[in-house]
Amino acid sequence: MLNAIEPGSPLPIHRHTKSSETVVCLRGHLREIFYNDRGEVTDVIDLAPASDCVAVNIPLGQWHSVEVLESGTVILETKDGQYEPLGEEDVMRG
Repeated sequence: MLNAIEPGSPLPIHRHTKSSETVVCLRGHLREIFYNDRGEVTDVIDLAPASDCVAVNIPLGQWHSVEVLESGTVILETKDGQYEPLGEEDVMRG
């Protein structure tokens, strides 16, 4: 699926428990942010078409979020299973 995301878009810390996810930055600039079960940042990966990193795989069950850094950012998002809407247990509450 293609997603167009603007800076300031609310993207909660969440996880996917039935599939992994691959994100490819086609346009713009964003950061994928990874968290542990306590909500602590464990890794940050910058994605941009002209950079060394344009794609990232997010393992099944990994808490993550996105920070969009450039207007007009577009990503290709794929999952290795059927799309499942997030349940309440899949969104981290602060």
